[in-house]
Amino acid sequence: QVQLVESGGGLVQAGGSLRLSCAASGHTSSSSAMGWFRQAPGKEREFAAGISRSGGSTYYAEFVKGRFTISRDNAKNTMYLQMNSLKPEDTAVYYCAAARGTAQAMGVRSDFDSWGQGTQVTVSS
Repeated sequence: QVQLVESGGGLVQAGGSLRLSCAASGHTSSSSAMGWFRQAPGKEREFAAGISRSGGSTYYAEFVKGRFTISRDNAKNTMYLQMNSLKPEDTAVYYCAAARGTAQAMGVRSDFDSWGQGTQVTVSS
């Protein structure tokens, strides 16, 4: 399994931006599709964005389309989530995840078998 460490979370005002990073180790970075999930207090963990192994295909949940951009740099073993136009309802712990085998990162939680520890994003109104 790959080890994943998120960073970049914090407190931001509504309308602001944050960039999350996910550093991978113990695994060839290009071997897995990857994704970002989030979990707000009292809610289920939900898919936000996914990216293919090469980075050529990306997938987004409806609630982040047009505001968030997922990307990856396989040379640096790092994935990113650029979050713009943040809203208070984006407040959550954000987790990066790596998909198992050749699974696609299209939002099926059971396709992911490696998880980071999460980073808190808080958006104030």
